[in-house]
Order: sequence, then structure tokens, then C-alpha cells
Amino acid sequence: MSQSEPPTPARFLTPRYWPTWAGLGLLRLSVLLPFPVMLWSGRQLGKLLYILIGSRRHVALTNLRLCFPDLSQKERQKLARESFISAAISLFEGVLSWWGRDSRLKKLYRIEGLEHLESARRAGNGVILLGGHYTTLEISGRFLAYHVEGLQPIYKPAKNPLFELVMANARKRLFDDLVPSRDMRRIVRNLKRNKVIWYAPDQDFGRKQSVFAPFFGVPTATLTTTARLARLSGAPVVPYYSERLPGKEGYRVKLLPALEGFPCGDDLVDATRTNQVLERQVERMPEQYLWLHKRFKTRPKGEKGVY
Repeated sequence: MSQSEPPTPARFLTPRYWPTWAGLGLLRLSVLLPFPVMLWSGRQLGKLLYILIGSRRHVALTNLRLCFPDLSQKERQKLARESFISAAISLFEGVLSWWGRDSRLKKLYRIEGLEHLESARRAGNGVILLGGHYTTLEISGRFLAYHVEGLQPIYKPAKNPLFELVMANARKRLFDDLVPSRDMRRIVRNLKRNKVIWYAPDQDFGRKQSVFAPFFGVPTATLTTTARLARLSGAPVVPYYSERLPGKEGYRVKLLPALEGFPCGDDLVDATRTNQVLERQVERMPEQYLWLHKRFKTRPKGEKGVY
């Protein structure tokens, strides 16, 4: 909140926030739709956004050109279009995860590999769940919360204060805690209390606390935070991913065995390893990754920008 804004909820009634209210209202109503209709609506919205938002279409196509140079231009365009569709579906999945009934959601997914999380947690140092910005990220959190006591997502607060308020309140009802990514002391403290921290480090936050590790062969500003948290807390790192299954099959959430010998103490080696974990799932479901983000915005010194 800026100093110019009144420190009361009344500020959200000003015209500035009317579009946000309208969007949230429509999304809230979408929870009433049957699941297949929600998926269909997301697909139609994604097709429209692919046409309308040229700047993000350019970002997605650039990312795909860098990561999949062997694909033809036509193949990359198809994949970019599918990524827009997947991102649009995630909007509907997000509100379903916030406001959907348990009786409905528990029928939509299966989870595999919980034994790996339980084994890692027995050491008593907490667990770091290593995920990525898959478009199923939001709804998979609701699924994980059914099985994982003490689950605490790390997140970056939204710039829109009204959306941030609604999102944070919805998530706080689901999780043990919701921790801003900048609050490192709190994250380490909670790990030492044997909590499960859910972390997705695959966004570009600049050079600070980053090294240039390869992601699909491209030098990428990669946060060293995963290794640093593991080193400070002694928490094992358990990779996990989620995916949207074909048709009406719902979702799959899978947890893998904890990374052995991680961290090794070399920031570049550790960052490369976390990127490789994410690459494997992106290769499985490339259309379900968030290609709309400027993953390669920060370049090594002397290298031109790619966007």
C-alpha cells in the first residue's frame, strides 16, 4: 500500500479496482460450472489471449526458440498456443482450488510418491518441495494440502493489492502458513520446526543471489536459494511435479525421492541440478509450463537481451 492510499478497505471501492472486482466475480462464478465446461472455457479464453496479447506471445515464442531450437517455427507456434490455453485454464483451476468443495476436488486427482516425502521428513529438519511454475501449480497445492501436514508455500505477493488480499486469504485457509519469498529467516525457522516448504525457484529475479546455470542449454539467471535453504536448515529436497491429464481424467501429482548429495557446496553445480529436475518435467508436458514468463530476461554481462 502506498502512502497516498487510505489505509482502509474502502480504497478497494474506487474505480481503479472495478476491473479487478469484475474479473474476480466472473472467476468466482465459474466455480459453479461443471469441470468439463471449465476446461472448455479455459481453452477458448487461451485461444483468444494468444491472438490478443502479442507481447506475451513474443515472449513465449522466444523462450521456445531458445529451449527447443530443433522444432520448426510452425511447431513452436502450436506449442506457444497450447501454453496460452494451459495458462488460461489455470485461471479457472486457481479459483476452483480457492473456493471449490472438498467433495468435488478429491475426485479430480491422484497422488504418487508420498512415501518419499514421509521418509525425508523423518529426519526432523523439515522438507523443501522443489517444484516449478507449471500451470497446474495452484490447484496442485490444494491437492497436496490434503496429504501434507504443515505445508507452507513460498510465494511472491501480487502487485495488485486487491488481488493479493483475495489470493492470500484464500490460500491461508488451505495451508499451514503462506510465506513471502523475501522472508528467509521465517522460512529457515519453519523448516527447523519440521514444516514442509513448497518452493518454485524458476523465475528471473536478476543477478542478485543467482548464478548463470544452464536451463535447456541456455545460460539462465538461477536462484541459489534452494541450496542455501537446504544448507542452513539441513532439510532434504524432494522434487515434485503436477500435470493436467487428458480429457476429463483430472490431475496427477508425483513426488520423487529426495536429492542425494544436495547441496554439494558449489552454487553453479547445485543450480544446474535443480534446473535439470525442472527440465525433466517440462520435457514431459512442455505445453503446461509457464512460457509466458521472461525466463531469460537477465543475460550474462556483454550478452544482448533476447526479448
